[in-house]
Amino acid sequence: MVTRRTLLVALGTTLVTWPFGGRGQPSAGVPHIGYISLGSPRSNGAFLDAFKDGLRELGYADGRNIVIDVRWAGDSPDELPRLAASLVKDRPNAIIGTCIPSTRAAKEATRTIPVVMSVDGDPVAAGLIASLARPGGNVTGTSTLFEELIPKWVELLTTAAPRMRKVALLHNPNDLVDPFYAGQVEQAAKRVGVEVSQFEADVAEDLDRAFAAMKASGASGLVVLTEAAFAAEVERIVSLENRYKLPAIYGFREFARAGGLMSYGVSYRDYYKGLARYVDAVLKGTKPADLPVEQPRRIELVVNLKTAKALDLVIPQALLLRADEVIQ
Repeated sequence: MVTRRTLLVALGTTLVTWPFGGRGQPSAGVPHIGYISLGSPRSNGAFLDAFKDGLRELGYADGRNIVIDVRWAGDSPDELPRLAASLVKDRPNAIIGTCIPSTRAAKEATRTIPVVMSVDGDPVAAGLIASLARPGGNVTGTSTLFEELIPKWVELLTTAAPRMRKVALLHNPNDLVDPFYAGQVEQAAKRVGVEVSQFEADVAEDLDRAFAAMKASGASGLVVLTEAAFAAEVERIVSLENRYKLPAIYGFREFARAGGLMSYGVSYRDYYKGLARYVDAVLKGTKPADLPVEQPRRIELVVNLKTAKALDLVIPQALLLRADEVIQ
C-alpha cells in the first residue's frame, strides 16, 4: 500500500506571486545552473521548457547569459545522489530539484550551494526545510499538494456528468507517486459510488491505445493526473477526450484552455515561471534561508462550455457560478 510517507519520498513538482526583495548584484561571469530530474527530455521536457520560458522573461537565455546543466535520472531514483554529487563538483550557482528525491539528493550533496525546489509534497514533513516561512539552510522554492485537489476533481466531474458510474484514470506507470494518487482517486470515487479503472501511458504512442481501452471498458469520465508527460501532449489528449466523448478533468488549466472539459488546479507554465523567479533571486544574492517557500495562493476552476456542448453535457448553473473562468 502506498502511503503519504511514500509520497514524501517520491516524485514532486506553484505559482509565485510575491515580489522578491534584498536583491544584490549577479555573480561575475555566466551563471551555471544545475537541473536534476527523473525521467527524460521526452517524458519530462515540458516542465523544463516552461522553466526556461520563465527564465527568458527575466532576461536569461540558456547558452547565452546562463548555462543550464540538465541531468536526467530516467526511471532510476537511485541515480539522483550520484547526479547531485557530480553537479556539486562543478560548483554551480544553484541547483534545481524537481521532486522531493532530487531535492533531497542535492541538499545532501551540498550545504552551501542554493538548492531551489519545485516539489509536489510537503517539504517540511520530508525534512527538506524547517518551515515554509523560514526554510533555513540552503533550500527554498515552491511546493504544492495536488493530493488535496483529488476529491474536488472527482466531485466536479460527477457534478458535470451526473450519470457517470465508471471513471477512467490516466496515469504514468513510471511515476513513483502515481500509485498514491490512484489510491486517492479510488477513495474519492468510492464515496460517491463511482468505479475507477486505471489506464497507463508513459509515451505519446500509448495514448491512442489507452483511450480506446477506456471507451471499451464502459468508462464515461476521465481523470488525468498532473504528469509532465501528459503536459507535453495537451493537444493530443484533449483531441482524444473529444473523439471518444469522455468528459475529463485535469489539474493543469492548459488542458481546459486547449479544449478539455474542465480543470481544477494551476497553470503548469506559470508554476515553473515561479520557479524561475526563485532562481533569479538567488543569482542576485538573496539567501535561500530568506526566501519563504511558496504554495499556490489560488486554485482555479476552468470550465469549457464549448466542449461541454460537444460532449452533450449541460453544465449546472451552480457549477458555472463556481468557475473562475468559463470558456464559451
